[in-house]
Amino acid sequence: MTVTVGQAFDYTFGPGAPVRVIAWDGSEGGSPDGLVLRLTGPDALNHLLTAPGELGLARAYLLGDLVIEGMDEADPYDVLRVLGDGLTPRRPTGHEAVELARFLAHHRPHTPTLPPEETPGQLRRLAHGLRHGRARDAAAISHHYDVSNAFYELVLGPSMTYTCACFPTEEASLEEAQAYKYDLVARKLGLRPGMRLLDVGCGWGGMVRHAVKHYGVTALGVTLSREQATWAQAAIEADGIGDRAEVRHGDYRDVTERGFDAISSIGLTEHIGVGNYPAYFRFLHERLRDEGRLLNHCITRPDNKHAGLPARGFINRYVFPDGEITGSGDVVRVMEDEGFEVRHHENLREHYARTCAAWNANLAKNWEDCVELAGLGTARVWGLYLAGSRLGFERGGIQLHQVLASRTSAEGVSGFTLRPRFEPADD
Repeated sequence: MTVTVGQAFDYTFGPGAPVRVIAWDGSEGGSPDGLVLRLTGPDALNHLLTAPGELGLARAYLLGDLVIEGMDEADPYDVLRVLGDGLTPRRPTGHEAVELARFLAHHRPHTPTLPPEETPGQLRRLAHGLRHGRARDAAAISHHYDVSNAFYELVLGPSMTYTCACFPTEEASLEEAQAYKYDLVARKLGLRPGMRLLDVGCGWGGMVRHAVKHYGVTALGVTLSREQATWAQAAIEADGIGDRAEVRHGDYRDVTERGFDAISSIGLTEHIGVGNYPAYFRFLHERLRDEGRLLNHCITRPDNKHAGLPARGFINRYVFPDGEITGSGDVVRVMEDEGFEVRHHENLREHYARTCAAWNANLAKNWEDCVELAGLGTARVWGLYLAGSRLGFERGGIQLHQVLASRTSAEGVSGFTLRPRFEPADD
């Protein structure tokens, strides 16, 4: 007689694991007072066997085959901490290994039914061509950013800013922190009235609008998301700055203008592919005048050993198709190789953990409306994604780096003072 699901769990993770698995076959495993995971049928087990770890858990949960008792679907941070810290496979004994092999043979893992929110890599390649080609990049951006502007308004808040905030104080609100982030970028870029700013991957135009309204520049933003461009251009007109601000729907590579005084790249590098960094930074270098500045703000790894994102990971399959990140050292190396002089570099990962927590709170506050707008599956994906990202930033598994650089002239003039200060005078 084959072992039960509960026994197989204990053989794999130990009976002291901080969860209680209750299976459809009537068996139980794990700690009696642990977080309760209910496997409602054989499909739940098949997901866990065919994709062990976060991907299998996510598939079973999104399809309703796995029920986690007491979990806040909009902010499952506490649940993810328990699962991440407590579900560590142990080495089975010889007898247990034999029984687990018999268990696998009995249940015969097979190709699972996937949640509709998942984007299988092979199908995407066939549909949209080469990785980081223009058509496929546009499809990947649309998958994530064109959920609906109404959904993003509920999750992001009034700033409509979907990048790491910078909290000036422990008590600062998300809106204050987003405004502070834009101001920090503007100060690092040395923006002054009359300058021309290019903001690539501009989102809903937050940096463009802030720079024009508070620093007197003329600004051009570019985004691959039609939804973002439409929203941003309407906001620009409502602000009465249409003569000095523009957000285009298109690829940054289609920008023909040159001679910009400053370029901000806030949250775009993650989407272009690590192999495309040289061409990307070369393009930006060509768009700047001598002494012009570039501020590159992007998510990074804590090392430079493993570029990319796991192809079978939750983020790649559900959130950012084709997303790629690497260490800040790789970013700096390529920027320097393409002619930039790096002048300042800082890590804001703790700020991104706070930002994700605030977005989770917004999702929880507006849960019913978010579900109505995007569907239960998509809302669940966002709860998992934001809470998981918060954990990653808190623990240093992912980071957020701002790198400031200059197109220094052939004569060695960078445009920086001897000791530039980027914080307001009263900080």
